[in-house]
Amino acid sequence: IEGDPDNPINQGALCCKGNADIQIVYNERRPMRVWYRRPNGETWEQKPVEWAMERIAQRIKETRDATFVEVADGVTVNRCEGIGILGSAIINNEECYLISKFARALGVVSLEHQARI
Repeated sequence: IEGDPDNPINQGALCCKGNADIQIVYNERRPMRVWYRRPNGETWEQKPVEWAMERIAQRIKETRDATFVEVADGVTVNRCEGIGILGSAIINNEECYLISKFARALGVVSLEHQARI
């Protein structure tokens, strides 16, 4: 990961988060499996990350399809009332921007972030 040497603010220097981001991809201790417990289950099982991502996408689509409101009182609103998204105080501006764009693309109206705390 390299900064932009022509940037007038930091002349290409990376902050501590940007400097460490390469570990997200190349760290040999990076978890590649997730722990999953079935609804009402008592035991945990390991699943591949790909399985978890597919399951998350499936659940988001099901919820959006079931709760999407296109028109309310004769006005086009295109909103999803069944999903809420909560940001985090430990993400950077770019990650927050992406979460916001993702939420808006889904039509989510309940979007909160913790940066103000």
